[in-house]
Amino acid sequence: MKIQFLGAAQTVTGSCYMIQVGETRFAVDCGMHQGNREIEKRNTETDIYEPERIDFFLVTHAHIDHTGLLPRMARLGFRGKVYCTEPTRDLLEIMLQDSAHIQEMEAEWATKKQSRKGKKPVEPLYTQDDAARVSRLFQSVEYNQTFEPCEGVRVTYRDAGHILGSAFLELQVGENGDTTRLVFSGDLGRPNQLMVNDPDEPSLATDYLFLESTYGDRNHKDESSSRVEMAEAIAYSYAHGEKVIIPAFAVERTQEVLYSLYLLDKEGKLPKDMPVYLDSPLAIRATEIFRKHPKYMDDELRKIIESGEDPLDLPNLRFTLKTHESTALNTMEGPAIIISASGMCNAGRVKHHLRHNIWKEGASIVFVGYQGQGTPGRKIVDGAKTIRLFGEDIAVSAKVFTIGGFSGHAGQSQILDWVKSFARPEMEVFLVHGEDGAQVTLAGLLKEQFDVAVHIPEYLEEITLKPGKAVETVVDVQRAQPRVDWMFLIGETESKMAQLRSRLEKVQDKDWVEQVEIRDRLVELNSEILSFLSQI
Repeated sequence: MKIQFLGAAQTVTGSCYMIQVGETRFAVDCGMHQGNREIEKRNTETDIYEPERIDFFLVTHAHIDHTGLLPRMARLGFRGKVYCTEPTRDLLEIMLQDSAHIQEMEAEWATKKQSRKGKKPVEPLYTQDDAARVSRLFQSVEYNQTFEPCEGVRVTYRDAGHILGSAFLELQVGENGDTTRLVFSGDLGRPNQLMVNDPDEPSLATDYLFLESTYGDRNHKDESSSRVEMAEAIAYSYAHGEKVIIPAFAVERTQEVLYSLYLLDKEGKLPKDMPVYLDSPLAIRATEIFRKHPKYMDDELRKIIESGEDPLDLPNLRFTLKTHESTALNTMEGPAIIISASGMCNAGRVKHHLRHNIWKEGASIVFVGYQGQGTPGRKIVDGAKTIRLFGEDIAVSAKVFTIGGFSGHAGQSQILDWVKSFARPEMEVFLVHGEDGAQVTLAGLLKEQFDVAVHIPEYLEEITLKPGKAVETVVDVQRAQPRVDWMFLIGETESKMAQLRSRLEKVQDKDWVEQVEIRDRLVELNSEILSFLSQI
């Protein structure tokens, strides 16, 4: 059996594990790569997936970093089945359509820019038709019911306790008379979340564990204080007559925030005259899907629903579906709570809300989820004094709150507790979906506590698994991490500066108005370089 890591290798996006068993070729997840420009280029470099040769996908949950390339697979020839739980199916139908709409809009904007330069139009990564095409391939599965998507492969979905309908996968693969048992954690939830059940424990005597490591180097802050911190942020901005901006992922995190505000309202800690705006059309639709699947929620939440209450509603909750309704929030006077996407502040409406509020001392920015490396959210959390939004450096003067208790990922000790329930010395672990520091720390603890072999695979690494034998690995380093030729780039910059000096006399011969215009452009370039240097 061969497995290639097509994403989430030493990073937290693009989850995809391509598996070859005999003549059968299938994948666990198919996530979109998110981060800097070089990482996002991987979304277009999909020849390595060979979509037309994929027999089926096993999807752990609906988040875009685990599913966002499924429409591209359908666009490029995939025609097999996509297995997932019922809530995941319903969420994916709206999330992939939303993602496709974004791809189309970004391609349209880029095409206009290219056209002005006489260049070719830009093709979207995929279209809404592609999203609809892949949605027709979804096949719902139930927790704890083993099925065979192909001969020799048995799959069982278990509750991962991460988001509504999320799962970790148990695979039993028969090959050459041997059975190999694998567990893919997907994104592992933490115990005692607000809305979903605690993660199940694997039932297999596992040979190979593919384990997420998002928080492998730390535990969450005191989870019981999360609502207290939320109330503190609200009280702070309400007292200053300013807004609370909550960047939140449309699925699960937004619903958890709404539920928390519902509880704060019951406790008398949400000002009655402070409106709450849910400013994300996708989150609004996702909330309706949550209401549709109460059986996947935990006991406490189901009891509230059965009593006739709606824990995802508030007396002062308002929806902003249209763009002009969203932009109006930025000229509206007085305190308000604005929940908006994206959760890492790298796209969507929340960037506009940050632009209009992050420089105000009385405002609050409340982070309730993981912030990936290189994202604006991560820079704010890490204490940046300024943040670049829409080509402008804006001061960070608002009060920043980072509430770890809302995280849908297990913290370090919770990951270890989960592994402890089924670890054995013969088991080998592959750490995925995590940054370098988190993985190295967690690897050390896994070896120390459970005496297991731990591997940290690289992007595009391919492994051959044979139980009882050493793992064979192959990786194309040049394709996975192309070398950055710094001396060439610096030489190019120096060459252009030399050209500027050589043309200085011509510039000085121009009339004063033209000189001023050229000067202003050079000042802008210097400012860009200074901003660049401050990030190094």
